Amino acid sequence: MRILTNALAAAFMALACQAQAITVFACEPEWAALTKTLMPEVSVRTATTHLQDPHHIEARPSLIAQLRVADFAVCAGAELEAGWLPMLQERAGNPKVRNGQPTMFYAAQHVALMDPFKGSITPFSGDVHAQGNPHFHADPRRVLIVAKALAGRLGSVFPDQKPQIDRNLAKFESDMGAKIVAWEKQAEALKDRTVITQHASFAYLWAWLGLRPIADLEPKPGVPPTAAHLEKVMALSKTQHPIGIIIAQHHDPKPGRWLASSMGIQNKFLILPATVTDERPESIIRWFDQVIEQLNGLAR
Repeated sequence: MRILTNALAAAFMALACQAQAITVFACEPEWAALTKTLMPEVSVRTATTHLQDPHHIEARPSLIAQLRVADFAVCAGAELEAGWLPMLQERAGNPKVRNGQPTMFYAAQHVALMDPFKGSITPFSGDVHAQGNPHFHADPRRVLIVAKALAGRLGSVFPDQKPQIDRNLAKFESDMGAKIVAWEKQAEALKDRTVITQHASFAYLWAWLGLRPIADLEPKPGVPPTAAHLEKVMALSKTQHPIGIIIAQHHDPKPGRWLASSMGIQNKFLILPATVTDERPESIIRWFDQVIEQLNGLAR
């Protein structure tokens, strides 16, 4: 019996060591957290944080070095990283993370995207995307779709880890499924209420919860708010009665604060993290918990 127990322990340690030897490069924190949910033992390096705008990241030598040694990469896609990821891929020279390889995973390829940009994109168009809005992690239903696709890809690339990945996926699907039901019930008071926002960072969240954005602080996506545009937003809000002004943590809070003060709703100015604030397996559920709780505070 002791020999069998020792053999099982040795096998478990071997699997754990093998998983720890796997290095994953994630472009955004939400996909780092999802990867850790499916494969908790792997080493995940993340290119961005919730305090950064993922459209505009410097291709730093440290990121190049991380991508160079990655066994697998997971990114949003839909041109979110178009300004920096291709340069990283070229300079890293890692064949595993070239487009088209099974070890290069783009989440956007597995979900339907909202609001594809129509027409020609020029340098003056702002942060627009022909394929559609790439911030789909703000819809937990789409996160579940990506989780299933990512689990399938990881299990194919790392077959020794597939049984554990499948078990972790099943647990995540069960936990998220129950949470989605609870979140939708908690957010019933938000349905059909109006908000002022900045950029389309939370567009999928609004659509899921039934919130209606009536104005954007940015005159064009990615273009900083101007005084003239904020005056227009304030005039519009007088007839629409928004429950609050909501921006992401990586945005400059000054324009939103000025508008909230001018409208007399300083206590209705809300700054939310646009994504998870760490990469632990429970981060995704905790982020939705936080966001919905704070949004409900505006509706009270």
